[in-house]
Amino acid sequence: MLKVLKQYVPSHALQQIIFDASILFLAVLLATALPSRGSAVDWRVVVPSALLFAVLMIVLNGALGLYRAGASDGAARSTASRILVSVVVSVIVAFGVFAILPWGYFQSEAVQISIVLLLGALLVMRGLANRRGAASTFDPRVLIIGTGAEAEAVAKSLGARGVGVDLVGFYRSVGEDFPTVDPGRILSEGGDLLDTVRRLHVSEVIVAVRERRGGVLPIRELLDCKLRGVKVLDLSSFFERTHGQVPIASLKASWLIYGDGFRQGAARRTVKRCFDLVAASMLLILALPVMFVTACLILLEDGGAVLYRQERVGRGGRVFKVIKFRSMRQDAEGDGTPRWAQSGDDRVTRVGRVIRRLRIDELPQLLNVLSGEMSLVGPRPERPYFVDQLTREIPFYSVRHSVKPGVTGWAQVRYQYGASVDDAMQKLQYDLYYVKNHNLALDILVLFETVRVVLTGEGAH
Repeated sequence: MLKVLKQYVPSHALQQIIFDASILFLAVLLATALPSRGSAVDWRVVVPSALLFAVLMIVLNGALGLYRAGASDGAARSTASRILVSVVVSVIVAFGVFAILPWGYFQSEAVQISIVLLLGALLVMRGLANRRGAASTFDPRVLIIGTGAEAEAVAKSLGARGVGVDLVGFYRSVGEDFPTVDPGRILSEGGDLLDTVRRLHVSEVIVAVRERRGGVLPIRELLDCKLRGVKVLDLSSFFERTHGQVPIASLKASWLIYGDGFRQGAARRTVKRCFDLVAASMLLILALPVMFVTACLILLEDGGAVLYRQERVGRGGRVFKVIKFRSMRQDAEGDGTPRWAQSGDDRVTRVGRVIRRLRIDELPQLLNVLSGEMSLVGPRPERPYFVDQLTREIPFYSVRHSVKPGVTGWAQVRYQYGASVDDAMQKLQYDLYYVKNHNLALDILVLFETVRVVLTGEGAH
């Protein structure tokens, strides 16, 4: 995998990107040259334009999740919705690009339609190919140290996510007497780790052993492997790179303290704040008609309050009041006891079901962003009642409060709506990844993925 702007790009995804960009680039050149019928073509204009168009389309669909590892896993309906979103958004943007280009080569309707048809066909084929899985000539050969439950979890995640690796087997560590992995994939004993790595041409070693003390791990041999160019990953680093999350089960305080990331410098906060002010202002102006219609519909349904304010926990544990469109009955918590929102919750109104699915109920939070209480992107703010409960039950839960909460976030676009302590633990793993790696590029990526989630209705309650 390559790390670009703190984001890992699998080798098979990189090959797909290069291939698709090349096809689009050549398509624009051909669609421009063929209608000219031998007349002069200013390639100094066409070539940069073709390259810009290809890069723009690839970046757009990459941000919409088309090239993300495991993005097309799941049911056929989910795959179809992802492909449809990519095609529709890309076609609209493509025609928009053609409309603003000042060069006459792209004004021909035949040229535009030819390029757009090829773009649509390419995206459909890419989406279907991703659903079947992908492989790469440059897939790393991976050796897992350990044969227990942790090693089995790593192996399953590698196979399920389609991240593009060649798993050569499992290397048994000291003291593992009852393996849970496939015995046929456990390497025969007798050779040391470095000899095994050399013999099998291993390029990555994943340490999947929870207990590392007492001489369990061959530390000296792991160091020799690393000094010879072999990557060595622990469980936390593996799941961070592969899944975009930091697993709680294998997380140690020392990894948080001594590892890279988790930077909260003044420069980063300034850039993030400027981005929030500009983007939130633009979104609020664009959303005003939708917000007006929503307010009217809420009033017409039951005549109750349009907005509601609720206490949430923000950065540094400070409590603020979030603003949202009311999507539940006014007596939703008549007994005064906070409750998780559930799928099919009977407290949700008819209008509320629609605005929740489309995430319209979140739009008033843009006012919280402008006031500085929230950010556009960050961990979801929770109510103090639940924060107290989750802090007691989930290790490192308070780490998510080191940044401002967000209207949307990495956990919101990567995991379903949280409605329990277990869901909160799963989402925390994504929140920790965001806190560790957040930058402007990741914020923009999350906003693009939010568009995809809204258009496909994923995870809505």
